[in-house]
Amino acid sequence: MTTTLEVPTARTERAHAPGSVLVVGGSGFVGRHLVPHLATRGFAVRVLARNTRRAEAEAWQGVELLRGDATDRACLGPALAGVDVAYYLVHSMTAGKRFPDVDRAAAETFANAAREAGVRRIVYLGGLAPHDVDTVHLASRVETGEILRRHHPDVVELRAGIIIGPGSAAFEVMRDLVANLPIMLTPRWVRSLSPPIALDDLLAQLEALATLEGVAGAVIETAGPDRLSYEGMMLRLADALGKRRPLIIRVPLLTPELSAYWIEFVTSTPAPIARALITGLKHDLAATKDPRLEAVAPARIGFDEAVRRALARERERLSGGRWREGAFDLRGMRHEIAYYGVAMRHARPCTASAEALWRSLERFGTREGGALSLRALWAIRRALERALGGEIAPPRRPGPFRPGERFDVWRVHGAFPPASLVLLSTLRAPGAGGFEFAIEDEGARRVVSATIHWHPRGFWGLMYWYVLAPFHRLVLASLTRAIVHGAERSG
Repeated sequence: MTTTLEVPTARTERAHAPGSVLVVGGSGFVGRHLVPHLATRGFAVRVLARNTRRAEAEAWQGVELLRGDATDRACLGPALAGVDVAYYLVHSMTAGKRFPDVDRAAAETFANAAREAGVRRIVYLGGLAPHDVDTVHLASRVETGEILRRHHPDVVELRAGIIIGPGSAAFEVMRDLVANLPIMLTPRWVRSLSPPIALDDLLAQLEALATLEGVAGAVIETAGPDRLSYEGMMLRLADALGKRRPLIIRVPLLTPELSAYWIEFVTSTPAPIARALITGLKHDLAATKDPRLEAVAPARIGFDEAVRRALARERERLSGGRWREGAFDLRGMRHEIAYYGVAMRHARPCTASAEALWRSLERFGTREGGALSLRALWAIRRALERALGGEIAPPRRPGPFRPGERFDVWRVHGAFPPASLVLLSTLRAPGAGGFEFAIEDEGARRVVSATIHWHPRGFWGLMYWYVLAPFHRLVLASLTRAIVHGAERSG
């Protein structure tokens, strides 16, 4: 099972374990797949992640999970102690316009800490870039590799183009477009050429670089056997999804920068990441494969097979009753519903016990407790659902939540008393979503949180989310307040 630790501020000594690896950025797309890949191949895997809740939902077996940040020197010493190879998968595009500064500071801090800790090698995953790189996103990724090499003697940088796998930002943007837009107005960049690589090939190469000799300080480019335009990839992806091929109309005056803004209304891929990717897609890209890497881990999977594997892997990605990013069962088991969701959370501290808070939460959906708060608002929503032809289930019986039971407009997806509850919405809507309740113990106090998750289907799914956002804020604040008050009244 996964072990979660708070990283101590003082350095702790660990025995050097050959084959031990640290994955920095393990909660991101590549990290979520690389960690179990390495663990099942006999590596002792440790993960450093800022978002441990997201990493914990992966339920990795035999993996040590630590909470920390690559820019925090105090936590890096203990995290790196005894590590043979460190995988550096950090990109800070979600930090907004200042992400190059964040990436620069993180790379320098991490490389120095890894050198002092005696880490033998750093494997950095970068991106393919033209020689005259002129976009902030690509320039930052190139600069990160240069900084790592400047401060550590053995850094191997693997540069890859579009990665074909569930959760890859470029793949998800293309999927959201072809699954939901019959007609697209695009800039000329849709004819730019790029060599995609299958996720399975990339994972095998990252594994191989942990032990491959003679590559210290190398910059290695990689790609699959195909070199395709983005237009060609989207058309073939539509075929794989069983969708009619979209009509793609190229508009010369529509620049990648302008298209990056309207694309935010179609895809739920995090906006800063989508914007950075789109503005970098105007270049023709190619990879010069390295024979040393190809000899041990050749990239041979073509685009169509990579897509087939990505969709099959996606169907296997289930939640286990928790809210796991991109889980297929949380998206209604439908490929056209976005992999990445949007969420809104409200948290409220209190001094009531976790057990009392859970008993208060168990009133939710019963005939006595109802929606706990804002009953008139919920009554209006139920009336609208009936008008749309939806079905409203009867109230739940008092007592424990039972996975699979339906009540009102909810289905219990997972219940882990007294810590968390996941409810899926049965409302008719352009997407799939639900509620996540969590009760966390922070010593002298507990924190109750309620989160609304939503995986939209295209433009209308995102509009549904934006229009209801003010009501969602009101509902979350009211729910957490009602749960706390109920617990305090009951003692």
